[in-house]
Amino acid sequence: MTRNQPSIFVPHGAPTFALRPGAAGAALAAMAASLPLPRAIVIVSAHWDTTVPTVGFAERPETIHDFWGFPEELYAIRYPATGCREAAEEVVKALEATGLPVVRDESRGLDHGAWVPLRLMFPEADLPVIPLSIQSRNGTEQAFTMGQALAPLAAKGFLVIASGNLTHNLRDYQMAARSGGQAPAYVRQFTDWLADRLAAHDIPALLDYRRQAPGGTQAHPSEEHLLPLYVALGAGGENSQVKRFHAGIDNHVIAMDAYSFLPR
Repeated sequence: MTRNQPSIFVPHGAPTFALRPGAAGAALAAMAASLPLPRAIVIVSAHWDTTVPTVGFAERPETIHDFWGFPEELYAIRYPATGCREAAEEVVKALEATGLPVVRDESRGLDHGAWVPLRLMFPEADLPVIPLSIQSRNGTEQAFTMGQALAPLAAKGFLVIASGNLTHNLRDYQMAARSGGQAPAYVRQFTDWLADRLAAHDIPALLDYRRQAPGGTQAHPSEEHLLPLYVALGAGGENSQVKRFHAGIDNHVIAMDAYSFLPR
């Protein structure tokens, strides 16, 4: 019998997370080892941002190195994932059933927001992977709705992994890298607020984080790295069991918190 999968929000950090996974990487690997075997993985990355929800149909999605100026060994990494047209069509149908427009992409590969956590969680690359884009211009409500559309797939053995970061301010990152300074206060304030509101299932507050959360706009000058959280939250279904299975900060300003949302 197929067991329900949770949906998961994971950090992908800076690209060097692939080389130095540390405690966050160990937490992701332990989570993956605890799961029932998925039929397929739907991976939602902050780095695939489109106007309309788009599902990847590539049979062998390439490893995209969408970053510059990092150590050479990063560019040699490949994650030899395979796709699955049948599973991708089920994702399309689930989105369409909620009234969302959907585009199929026959060639999209896996950007670092996808392959970095996948490589840590499923290093054998032996499960079908279906990429799904975000729409940063459409905000939190649309991301949550997209997640809700995916929720029925959990009972069919699909594992939704949404990859971003709970804080993502590149200007603050660059300043901290130059000065070696401590994490700005908003980093912990914002992630603690999210943890509190997620535990309370306070969906209205979460959707309105830019007005209600301390440091919300500073944590996310643009929203693409937080929206995957809302996809994972929606995909967990109503009143899901919320678990923060890792909390930490890398590079002074990048929150590496990870969450699972288990359907009840």
